[in-house]
Amino acid sequence: MENRVDVCVVGSGMGGLTSAALLAQKGLTVAVLEQNYLPGGCTSSYWRKGFVFETGATTLVGLDEGMPLKHLLDKTGIPLSARKLALPMQVVLADGTVIHRHEAIEDWIKEAERVFGSKGQRPFWEFCYKVSKFVWNASLRFREFPPSSFSELMKLASNARITDFSYARWSFDSIADLLQKYGLDQNERFVAFVNEQLLITAQNQMEEVNVLFGATALCYTNYGNYYLDGGMINLVNPMVNYIEGRGGVVALRCRVEKIVADGERYTIGTSKGTFDSRFVIGAIPINNLRELFPQVLQRGAKDMPSEMLNSAFQLSFGFRPRRQFDAIHYQIHLKEPLSGIKSRSIFLSVSHPLDETRSDVDGLMVASVTTHIPHPGGTEIASDILEREIIDTLEHHGFLERKDIVYKHNSGPKAWEKWTGRKWGFVGGYPQYMKIRPWQMVNSRLGPKGVYLCGDTAYPGQGIPGTVLSGIIAAEKLSRDWL
Repeated sequence: MENRVDVCVVGSGMGGLTSAALLAQKGLTVAVLEQNYLPGGCTSSYWRKGFVFETGATTLVGLDEGMPLKHLLDKTGIPLSARKLALPMQVVLADGTVIHRHEAIEDWIKEAERVFGSKGQRPFWEFCYKVSKFVWNASLRFREFPPSSFSELMKLASNARITDFSYARWSFDSIADLLQKYGLDQNERFVAFVNEQLLITAQNQMEEVNVLFGATALCYTNYGNYYLDGGMINLVNPMVNYIEGRGGVVALRCRVEKIVADGERYTIGTSKGTFDSRFVIGAIPINNLRELFPQVLQRGAKDMPSEMLNSAFQLSFGFRPRRQFDAIHYQIHLKEPLSGIKSRSIFLSVSHPLDETRSDVDGLMVASVTTHIPHPGGTEIASDILEREIIDTLEHHGFLERKDIVYKHNSGPKAWEKWTGRKWGFVGGYPQYMKIRPWQMVNSRLGPKGVYLCGDTAYPGQGIPGTVLSGIIAAEKLSRDWL
C-alpha cells in the first residue's frame, strides 16, 4: 500500500502535532506516523487497571498571551478546556521547609525572601522575570531563529529592536554567574533549590545553563500553569481531530523503518506500508532520525551521546487520599541521593481533586513521581529499591501511607525506549550546555531540501512550550521555503 501526501511527520509528540496542524491549515495533506498505539509521545495519557496515568509530562504551561501554545490554539481554533492552578507548585527542601511557588512575582519574591533570606532575592528574581518576559516575547517574533540562510538573517535583523541586543549578551553568562552577581552563590540552600529547579526545566544545573534559558526556566511558575481533566491526552486528541478534520492522517502503530530520497520526493517505509511525500518533518530526536535517514545534513548538528543525556525513573500509582493537597505539583528535595542514580529530588504530580475522570472508583486519585537518571545508556537501575525509597519519602512528608496505594507500576530507561522509541530511552530533550549557544542549537531546517526537524532536540528544547514553538518554527520554515 502506498500513500501519497504532501508532508510526512515522523512522530506525534507536541512538536509534530503542532507542525502538522499548522500545515494542514494551509491546505497541505499531512500524514503523522506514530509507532505507539497512542498519539502524543511524552505528552499523553493511558488507561491501566482502572486509572488514567500520564506518559510523562504533567505540567501544562504556555497558554498566556504571547506564548506558543496560545498562539497555536488561536491560529487554528483548536478547543481546549483547562483548569488554571491557583498555586503552580510547592517545593519541600531537604530540611522539610515548604516553599509556595506563587504565580504573582511579588508574592513569589516575598516567599523567596522568607525562606532564603532577603539578601539578593528581589533583584535576582526581578531580573529573571524581566528576562523571561523578553524571551517569550521574542520567541514568536523571531520564528526564523536560529537562522540558516541569508534571507532569514536579514529577516531577523529587520525585526530586531535595540533592546534585543542588551538581552543577547546573557547567552554568554551562566545562572551560576548570575547568582554570583547578586551575592547568592554562597547561600547553600538557595544554590540547591536553583539546581533542582533547573533540572526539571533545563535538564542541567546552573554552571551549564545560560541566563536566557535559565531565567525563563526558573520563572515558569510565574506564568499560568494549568491542569487538564482526564490527563494530557485531552490536549493531544483535539489536535489529532483537527488534523484529521482537514484531510490528514494520524497513523498509529505505524513504525517508520527507513526514509529514502527519491528525486524531489521522499519514500517513507513503515510497518504499515509506504508513504510517498514531498516533505518530511522529523518529530523524533535527531539521534533517531539519523538512523532512519543517514543523509540528514546540518553543520554542527551533532547527536549528543548518552553521557550528556537524561532518562527518568517514573512511579505511577492510584491511591486513596488521606489529606487535602495544597497544590498538584511538588518537588521534594532529598537528604541523601537515591540509590544508584545520584538524584537529589523527586517530582510528584497528583490528579486534581475535582477531576473525577482519572479513576473508575470514586474517591481515588492518581499520582506520578519522576526523577532523573543520568547517562541512560550506561546506568543500571534497581527499580524495586528506587520504588521503596520514593514511597519512604512520600510517607515521611505525609503525602500518603503505603496502605493507601491501590495499584502501582514503574518505568525506567528501557521502558521509555520501548514506549517512545527514543534511543536509550532519554527524555526531556537535549540538556542545556554553555558550550552550545542558542544560535548553535539544532536548527529545524536540516537537509536534503524539504527535510525539517522539531521536538525537544531542536531549538528551543524542553517542555510543552518549547516543543510547540519548535513545531511552529518548522512549519514556518517549510512554508517560507516552498509555499
